[in-house]
Amino acid sequence: MTINIDFTGVFPILATPFDKSEDLNLEDLDRMVRFMAETGVDGVTILGVLGEAHRLTDRERETAIRTAVAAAGSMPVVVGASHRGTRAALELSVMASELGAGAVMITPHAEPAMTEARIFEHYACVADGCGLPIVVQDHPASTGVQMPVPLLLKLAAEIQSVACFKEEAVPTAPKIRALKAGLGRPVSILTGLGGLYGLFDLEAGSDGFMTGFAFPEVLQAMVAAARAGEAEEVARIYQRFLPLIVFEQQPGVAVRKDLLRRRGLLSSPAVRHPGGGLPPGAASDLESIVARVLPGVDLTRTLEVAALC
Repeated sequence: MTINIDFTGVFPILATPFDKSEDLNLEDLDRMVRFMAETGVDGVTILGVLGEAHRLTDRERETAIRTAVAAAGSMPVVVGASHRGTRAALELSVMASELGAGAVMITPHAEPAMTEARIFEHYACVADGCGLPIVVQDHPASTGVQMPVPLLLKLAAEIQSVACFKEEAVPTAPKIRALKAGLGRPVSILTGLGGLYGLFDLEAGSDGFMTGFAFPEVLQAMVAAARAGEAEEVARIYQRFLPLIVFEQQPGVAVRKDLLRRRGLLSSPAVRHPGGGLPPGAASDLESIVARVLPGVDLTRTLEVAALC
């Protein structure tokens, strides 16, 4: 199989836009994808955990994929195709392939009889039935599944479609180092968790980010500095924006959606039920943090991170 995506750099995971009635907002999705392309990111990911994929119908998934692929042009679109059932995950992956996705992101889910062998079979089945590269999402906080390093290395060694690990199992940096040391072929490792541990993960050898932080320009600047061997610059950027990174990492997607609204990318920060919006007081807290970290900055424009730091 030929893998034609270089899984290095920054692949923002996009929020799924809804209007005030909680209907899918395709105009906002189109605008968000185009904005990300203008910032020069290396690809985008849709229908992730914080993309509220579990709250979409299959028909809505199809519509969202079509919209994102059309808006992305030549930019790769990675589609979350995770499902508790292996056959369903395969069918979602095939649908993504047929609609023009460049790769799929898959995570296992906790089951009473789940074993490492069954996890391997889950990925092997998707790989056998779908020709797209696979991003293995290692996020036990949402899945309830721990994937130890030997299992991940086995996936990489025996399933050629596995092209990238999205590493979100805390502590992430030691696991990234162990994976880098054990891999027998090139498989990228991208940092998730909103960039929360981005400084440490880049020091450990992360190839970039696949996460939903509302300011991907910041992540791009960190990656560029890391590639240039400028460790102090990476730390300086990280420390400057850490209040926003930490605040956005609260449970749920409400903070991220409100930041995207402030950036002019979402008409409404609506979270589909049973998810909720910002809790009382959070909006004013967010206003204060934005004013402190980005004073006088037009959030609707691409950030010039170097000028801000």
